[in-house]
Amino acid sequence: MRLDRHARHAFLGLGPLTLAAAALPALAQIPAQTPVTPAGKEALAVLEEAVAVPTVEGRGQVPVLADKLKARLLAAGFKPGEVAFTPVGETGYLTARYPGRDRKAPPTLIIAHMDVVEAKPEDWERDPFTPVIEDGYLFGRGSLDNKGDLAMVMATVMKLRREGWVPAHDLVLAFSGDEETQMASTAAMASAIAGAGKVDLVLNADSGGGTLGKDGKPFVYEVQAGEKTYADYRLTLSDPGGHSSRPGRTNPIAAMGTALEKVWAHRFPVQVSPLTKAYLEGSAPSAPAEVAVAMRAIAANPADAEAAAALSARPEYVGVIRTTCVPTMIEGGHAPNALPQSVTANVNCRIFPGNPRAKVMETLKGVIDNPAISIEFIDNGTLESIESPLRDDVMKAVATAVHQRAPGLAIVPGMSAGATDSMHFRSKGIPAFGVSAVFMAPGDEFAHGLNERLPLATIDPGVKQWETLLRTLLK
Repeated sequence: MRLDRHARHAFLGLGPLTLAAAALPALAQIPAQTPVTPAGKEALAVLEEAVAVPTVEGRGQVPVLADKLKARLLAAGFKPGEVAFTPVGETGYLTARYPGRDRKAPPTLIIAHMDVVEAKPEDWERDPFTPVIEDGYLFGRGSLDNKGDLAMVMATVMKLRREGWVPAHDLVLAFSGDEETQMASTAAMASAIAGAGKVDLVLNADSGGGTLGKDGKPFVYEVQAGEKTYADYRLTLSDPGGHSSRPGRTNPIAAMGTALEKVWAHRFPVQVSPLTKAYLEGSAPSAPAEVAVAMRAIAANPADAEAAAALSARPEYVGVIRTTCVPTMIEGGHAPNALPQSVTANVNCRIFPGNPRAKVMETLKGVIDNPAISIEFIDNGTLESIESPLRDDVMKAVATAVHQRAPGLAIVPGMSAGATDSMHFRSKGIPAFGVSAVFMAPGDEFAHGLNERLPLATIDPGVKQWETLLRTLLK
């Protein structure tokens, strides 16, 4: 996931478990163990192979990994005409069509991404592109984001194909090659797939998932049904400058600092959508008492100022209820003994779905209230967010798969603060839901960071979860 991979913002701050959650049996995945099922072992082999290919922007390695994945699919029974790699610049996307009983019905897609963010070997304890199994984890760049779930999806569909299972309609694997950067391959892939005909729904392996508590037990599973819009705005202020011993009435750095302080202090209005209302109501039973009260209050009345203040005071919840804009970069001046001639700053916004980026920019202009400061939107390929209306068949199928793994676990819809490939499908009116099979503790998540890891114990039950989900949805 680009920008905020596995930013399960709403769960990181959850406190003591409710009695119902505490009574849940520990997952079989908790002990440090390697996979024991044939499909789990195959998933681990795919993951090790994938981590060893440095699919970082600019290295041209995405086609190499795609060839390896294609070879495995063909060996599992896919026909040559069913698997294809489409180049997009130095990267590209891989698709594989699994024929169903009704070939004319709209297909279901499973999406994931093959690329990873850069990792410098000198910064890591282990080489980031050499998969290392240690202490119950597989370490390596991309092991969590997103090659772990990709490997489990691969192992699942290969197992089903070998067994002769035929889905109700076509199932399409669609793996992008630059999700972590410009998403050009994602955009091309979504356009090509949508252009070929109607799509039933998208299952995204790069979002959602289960969260474990400190005791190793699961206490919530999130289905990602929306994500906030990502936006960067560049602020610029210029001045003639001069000698630092002769300060005048204006100073770009000081003026920019005042503007950024205003941005930092501004609070956008509280908003609740059907998705976030369902999340707040579903998460409240597992939240600390004071947070649960605020969640229920906001779900019932978004204008409740006291509840809004309580949630906004906690970083893990503020993004759930409103647009946020924060200064993230600033650059200015040219010499220590000269008045600055210019200063630029970046304001990063995560915009609540339904709010146009242009409207947010106008709000920022009003907040700054300095006509000398110019502000422009920086286009980086992201799209304005659209939420996917919750589908009963999807939620029931997810519940069947997850409860087989963790009986009685709370399942809630969620909204990511970051951006995923889902945006390009949602923008075309195709519902997309994040249903990762990774269960792990928030403290174990190091996606985009040093020593990224995936717990080995999540692989066997993860493959089973994917299999049950597909068998249930496409029976």
